[in-house]
Amino acid sequence: MISEPSRHCTVELQALPSRIGQVRRIISAQLRYWHLDPLIDQAALGVTELLTNVHRHAQPDKTCTVEIEFLLERLTVSVHDHDPRLPTVREADASSTSGRGLALIAAVSESWGVRPRGRAGKVVWFTLPAPSLFAVRPHSVYGATTDGPFGDVDIPSLERVAHTDARSAAVG
Repeated sequence: MISEPSRHCTVELQALPSRIGQVRRIISAQLRYWHLDPLIDQAALGVTELLTNVHRHAQPDKTCTVEIEFLLERLTVSVHDHDPRLPTVREADASSTSGRGLALIAAVSESWGVRPRGRAGKVVWFTLPAPSLFAVRPHSVYGATTDGPFGDVDIPSLERVAHTDARSAAVG
């Protein structure tokens, strides 16, 4: 049996609001490339919360490293910053406009935590389980020069599709 190697991606940046959106797009593109599309929303939300915490709280600078790794059917997303102070989960009341980031990460992830790195700062991480192989939809083939082997196929209107019984099929 041949095991699949680890998949790994690292991005270094200044945790500024303008960069957070760029990192979300990088993470999303990388997960699409790895065929982990079902994890995009949770990973993008989690990395946004972690980078927002670096932007708001990290001292002396906002330099950080975002790392994603897919290994042993788990996606781990981590953010390393240079501030040695460890984050705490706060209880935010209904009128608070902040303070829910780590609680949100705990809610959408399988697990999360913090690793101190002494004077080098800390790493805050979370994990997401791999999606079921049957939940991942195959990607379209781009660049096809024909309509495929089926010729002109009558595609039912949306009204007729909406009123038909649900069906499922397994491939392969």
